[in-house]
Amino acid sequence: MATARKLRVAFVHPDLGIGGAERLVVDAALGLQALGHSVDIYTSHHDKEHCFDETRNGTLRVHHVVPPFPRSWKGKFHILLAHARQLHLTKFLLSSRMDQHDVFFVDQLSTCIPLLRFLGGKRVVFYCHFPDKLLANGAFVEGKVLKKNVGILKRIYRYPMDWLEEATTRQADVILANSKFTARVTMAHFSSLKTSPEVVYPGINIQAYQALVDMTDPDIVQVTSPRPTLLSLNRFEKKKNAALAIEAFFRLRGKPTVPDNMRLVLAGGYDPRLEDNTRTLSNLIDLARTCNLTYKVITPSKSSARAPSFPDAASHTEPDVLFLLNFTTGQRSALLQAPSTVALLYTPANEHFGIGPVEGMLCGLPVLACDSGGPTESIVDGQLSERTGWLRTPDPGVWADALEDICRLSEVERAALTRRCKDRAMSMFGMEAMAKAMDVSLREAVDMGAIHTPVKEVGFALAFVVGLVLTIIFRL
Repeated sequence: MATARKLRVAFVHPDLGIGGAERLVVDAALGLQALGHSVDIYTSHHDKEHCFDETRNGTLRVHHVVPPFPRSWKGKFHILLAHARQLHLTKFLLSSRMDQHDVFFVDQLSTCIPLLRFLGGKRVVFYCHFPDKLLANGAFVEGKVLKKNVGILKRIYRYPMDWLEEATTRQADVILANSKFTARVTMAHFSSLKTSPEVVYPGINIQAYQALVDMTDPDIVQVTSPRPTLLSLNRFEKKKNAALAIEAFFRLRGKPTVPDNMRLVLAGGYDPRLEDNTRTLSNLIDLARTCNLTYKVITPSKSSARAPSFPDAASHTEPDVLFLLNFTTGQRSALLQAPSTVALLYTPANEHFGIGPVEGMLCGLPVLACDSGGPTESIVDGQLSERTGWLRTPDPGVWADALEDICRLSEVERAALTRRCKDRAMSMFGMEAMAKAMDVSLREAVDMGAIHTPVKEVGFALAFVVGLVLTIIFRL
């Protein structure tokens, strides 16, 4: 039997920072590399002080193509400039790298797809995390888009961007989605798509979470504690709703069955360039103060983004709430594996998938998450004998009650729950399972053969480039 041909795979990702989408790209690349494929990642932004370890230590080949465009202009035009930055990255690929790769894996931003296909002659697999038109135009709740109160100019600005997203997405040879939830939403709001995206769940590197942690490392020492700990892993963004964790923790502390010395650790990616990040952190700290909770803000010793200073923070060596910005892999593993960690809190509602619950289950932790979106597919909530977590409406009182139930688990009940969590995470959401599914999709695209480009498709690609360039010129 002939050995399957190894592919030369190029990943195209806009910003290789710290987040769920970035973790998926890194783990997908690692998984495909482990299967013997040659993998390169191309990105418009890669800060070696704000990224996952594998992208800076040589494990993965990362090509940072610095664009001439900023992320925004006076705090506006984020999506327009995101298109411009990817167009610049695509120009680099078309001019010098097309012969080095067999297939392209694109995620988050679909701008480059028709150009890679029709001008570059390569097949493209697109991984849809969630339609940007829904993220930008409103809050997605229970199957409906709740429109934001935006002006007519913003709507006019977004209309061509939304059209472009759908038009370029449907040009992909294979479309994948991170959950059944995302696949349903995509089909409902991209009416021109003819077939539903295939679901490939994000996978994680199981070995990375089982590796031994150096407990003498100063960065590990500053985050670990024998105190019972509630842990939340999320970027410091408003939509992640970390305020729910603080409010639920505050209510929980008043219950007689809960240890008085329990603490809350809020850990996640933090980028001082982003107003959403800085404002969210400030608001969370204000909330902690309102709840009379002591707090401390820290960053790893090697981080270039130093911890911002806030009143009343420095004196608390054992705070009620610890804000950990841009945690290291070691810090994450230490917190997830610590015997003192009671549960993982996953606060976003209607999350597209959410890697946090899988991380918690892999480490045997009970997970409390919102009863919507992707977590309803990763977490089993039912009879205690089957459960791997709790799915609850995002209400602080309801969450405090659920956390009290978790604290009341007997040693036998907790040990059984731990086994179920690990078994489910390893069988369904391991990096190997994800890599094999992506391997099938990439081969499916390559096996479609050479691209015979109709004249109208070439015209679409060229018109798209010209139109985008003119739009950028006139906007700026």
